[in-house]
Amino acid sequence: MNEFMNIAKKEALNGMLLNEGGPFGAVILDKNKNIISIGNNKVLKNNDPTAHAEIVAIRRACEKLNTYNLSDYILYTSCEPCPMCLSAIIWANIKEVYYACSRQDAANIGFRDDFIYEYLKGNTSNVINLHQIDRDNCIEVFEKYSKDNGIIY
Repeated sequence: MNEFMNIAKKEALNGMLLNEGGPFGAVILDKNKNIISIGNNKVLKNNDPTAHAEIVAIRRACEKLNTYNLSDYILYTSCEPCPMCLSAIIWANIKEVYYACSRQDAANIGFRDDFIYEYLKGNTSNVINLHQIDRDNCIEVFEKYSKDNGIIY
């Protein structure tokens, strides 16, 4: 067994046994295989639907390293990242991810990522109703950002 996946597994089990959240754990390493951060699912503990193991580990790594750019780091996670975590991984610029259990394994124990994957494919029925309003008012902030940062808008 991979030592870092084993750490992710132990985090998942510990968090689950403490009733902090689902059975998910994650570890972030640097290129020299030094552990930068670990995380487990804390959705129940924090009453935070975004407190998935990968996001907890990303937040801790970014805070520790004082950066939002984790492009030189590696993520090990006990389960294939859900769409939210996958997005966070991409936003953090993490380029290398190892996972153990699949999203189908997660679905088999009651986790419902598939409806989000379907939404992203364009199957939007009964997921969310998005309504664009007040663009003319809010675009001013974007225009200011663009001007202040030398971006032609």
